[in-house]
Amino acid sequence: MNTVAASFKGRALRIGRRILSRQRLDLPLLIALTVLALIGLTVLYSASGLDTGTVVGQAVRFGIGATLLVAISRIPPSLLRAWTPWFYVFGVLLLVIVKLLGEGAGANRWLDIGVIRFQPSELMKLAMPMMVAWYLHPRPLPPRWRDIAAVALLIAVPTWLIVKQPDLGTAILVAASGVFVLFLAGLPWWKIGAMAAGLAASAPVIWHFFHAYQRQRVLTFMHPESNPLGSGWHIIQSMIAVGSGGVLGKGFNQGTQSKLEFLPEHTTDFIFAVLGEEFGLLGVLVLLAVYVFIIGRCLWIASNARDTYSRLVAGALALAFSVYVIVNGGMITGLLPVVGVPLPLVSYGGTSAITLLVGFGVVMSIHAHRKWTK
Repeated sequence: MNTVAASFKGRALRIGRRILSRQRLDLPLLIALTVLALIGLTVLYSASGLDTGTVVGQAVRFGIGATLLVAISRIPPSLLRAWTPWFYVFGVLLLVIVKLLGEGAGANRWLDIGVIRFQPSELMKLAMPMMVAWYLHPRPLPPRWRDIAAVALLIAVPTWLIVKQPDLGTAILVAASGVFVLFLAGLPWWKIGAMAAGLAASAPVIWHFFHAYQRQRVLTFMHPESNPLGSGWHIIQSMIAVGSGGVLGKGFNQGTQSKLEFLPEHTTDFIFAVLGEEFGLLGVLVLLAVYVFIIGRCLWIASNARDTYSRLVAGALALAFSVYVIVNGGMITGLLPVVGVPLPLVSYGGTSAITLLVGFGVVMSIHAHRKWTK
């Protein structure tokens, strides 16, 4: 008994020393995230009408997220893997509480606990890929049909709870983050095709369960000019803003679409349009280059990870991050329906920014502990 206790104590001390020891953060990724945050604060300052309060509030959120990033980067991936099921269950329970007690503009998406008001669905963007990776970690890859069915259940429960809020955009992103783990686990293309065909065949049934406003968004995406002063207003004004920026843009704080209130939600969902109008094609390309570097760096870290869990989590977080950018960019240019997806680390928002930085903390942990991960 004493031998077992001593062994456990010795292992705990070794892990503790590793957590407290200096772990080198991935400098290229850290610099890229800092540049992205500075771009976000600059565009937000203009989009908010030079409101310093808004910018300071967002900077504080970035500071909280950065602190959590550094703290999580010191935790070994083996411990993160052990905590993953509890994190997932905690996220699902919060979604259930939101269903019962949540608040929001026409939807139950937020929890207000007095000290902080946040969106639990944002946490599932991180918990979902971690949970699917945790499930697949000890199992043979590529996954078999029974493992795919189990993963589908893990994805379906929180996705359904988020859809019922209703928040279709976030639900799709959460489900996609879990599917990316399956893809990275080596799922054969014929299985991917079979699942895609099944999803396509179920589209009429899914359409039947859409809310009226969700159907309207899809119809507006296909024909925004059919109601330019109503449901098509968002897309049309956003495309006008982006197109009027030209190559070099109108200049900082010189955009007319946001300043004259033609562009809706110009500090959140449509802030990309503000950047396109004021900084033009050149500014958009610079921002996209930063995004591409961050995604590529995370994929490089994933490729150098030493265990299945770490590879799947880092890769899925990178792919999910890329989808956020693609969906928001497609939304403001009229290439995708408006689904209320913010531009990562640029749009104003607390829960989203902090959750993203926590996710990058997980990636930093995988990089810092890659030599001894088990």
